[in-house]
Amino acid sequence: MADAANISFAVITCSDTRSLAQDAAGDFLEGAIAECGWECRDHSIVKDEREDIARAIVRACDELGCDVVLTCGGTGLSPRDVTPEATRDACEREVPGIAEGMRAHSLKYTSRAMLSRALCMQRGSSLVVNLPGSTKAATENWEAVVDVLPHAVSMMAAGGHE
Repeated sequence: MADAANISFAVITCSDTRSLAQDAAGDFLEGAIAECGWECRDHSIVKDEREDIARAIVRACDELGCDVVLTCGGTGLSPRDVTPEATRDACEREVPGIAEGMRAHSLKYTSRAMLSRALCMQRGSSLVVNLPGSTKAATENWEAVVDVLPHAVSMMAAGGHE
């Protein structure tokens, strides 16, 4: 695991319709990670299938050793939106404050934020954050969490409080 100044990420876009070439929200996240001086080790598209999403999360955490995994999409009320369930399948511990913070931040822009089922959970020493699939909403949610990520990574690596 990296120190908080050198955080590694994976971006997993959950979509039945997007390709990497069409993934504007995922591209935004990849660029935002780079702007912070952090590393995006993987950016992939996974179909809206619970088992496939869970498998991609496990791969990013266990095989790629990413400190933070950002899922993008599949957090709404559509029957195909199964990202939160897949995240629960792959992870051990909930980190509810981050998801609550994202919703609170997004409510400043739209009342539809309360329809988000996004989760934040921990798998071992990796943090998994569910973000919405639209570029606008992913941007807003990124803004809500980016400042706490270095401390979260440090805490997961048993770094203690500053």
